[in-house]
Amino acid sequence: MQLSAGKSWSLRRTADKNGLFKMASLDQIPPIVGPMAAFHGASEAPFDDVVTFKRLLIEQFQGYSSAMLLDPQFAVPGCIDALDASKGLFISLEDPSYDLVANNERRSKSAEFWSVGKIKRMGGNAVKMLAWYRPDASAETNQHQQNYVMQVGDACAKYDIPFFLELLAYPLDSDSTLKADDVNRKERLRDTVLQSVEEFAKSKYQVDVFMLESPIEGSDAPGVGHQGEEHIQPVFEEMARLANRPWAMLSTGATMAEFNKIMTHAYAAGSCGYLAGRTYWLDTLAHYPDWSAMQADIHQNVSYYIQELNDITDKMATPWSSHSCYSAPLEADRAFCSRYADM
Repeated sequence: MQLSAGKSWSLRRTADKNGLFKMASLDQIPPIVGPMAAFHGASEAPFDDVVTFKRLLIEQFQGYSSAMLLDPQFAVPGCIDALDASKGLFISLEDPSYDLVANNERRSKSAEFWSVGKIKRMGGNAVKMLAWYRPDASAETNQHQQNYVMQVGDACAKYDIPFFLELLAYPLDSDSTLKADDVNRKERLRDTVLQSVEEFAKSKYQVDVFMLESPIEGSDAPGVGHQGEEHIQPVFEEMARLANRPWAMLSTGATMAEFNKIMTHAYAAGSCGYLAGRTYWLDTLAHYPDWSAMQADIHQNVSYYIQELNDITDKMATPWSSHSCYSAPLEADRAFCSRYADM
């Protein structure tokens, strides 16, 4: 496939100069609001404190990052001025909450009063959407999720902005009837991740970049070059084959040390980078509201792992533009102005 002009330029903005994704995920809301509200014994966290924390994260992480993922509720209105203008900016679309139906099934939706068009209009370089997905959920829930992803894909094509799809599994009530031993749990994780990628890799969804959770548990990743990798690496290779486009790994469910090992497997399979989220900053909230201690915690306990992760990325990751799914770069065309669609 050939990328459009807008998507091509914006993907370059979200990657570093070598075409690698080194992205920081700072759009989470419940994991931040919850501890702050609990500290105050209140139902809501102070708005200014949430903004202050996100500003701290931007200031601490942007030096290691090619792009920052921000939310439109707190980070964009409260501290986008702290973002280095040389960094890529991609914005979350989905509501941090979701609709729950029978069997604990989750149905995603966009944040209220928010849209792909607004993300494009405010200067965002990419749209990020989280889709909770269980292939074994009800047909109605899966159809809802599939329709929602298609709608977002259509809107991203209309506004010529890259579509980063984040896929996450989650527990169903019916899981309690399944065997809870390690083998069954691990097989269910692997199958859920792979089947979800296979579904949303279909062309009708128009996904430009996948952001994927590990198909194996963090504690099971030996790292490339270590004993046991022969049992792990084929799973990542299969995930890459199914994705068939640039993909980045999520730090979900792993420690910082485990994630760095996971990334060696991902990069050996062709991953283009990472999206590092709460794994790297959640423990900092234990120091709230001591802002100096929170900043020191990131500097002392997180910086080493981020730098190590970037070193691994520089050595092993595949530039997004080198992916085999792309047929040719954008070519000079005298008819460009007439054929390039308006919004």
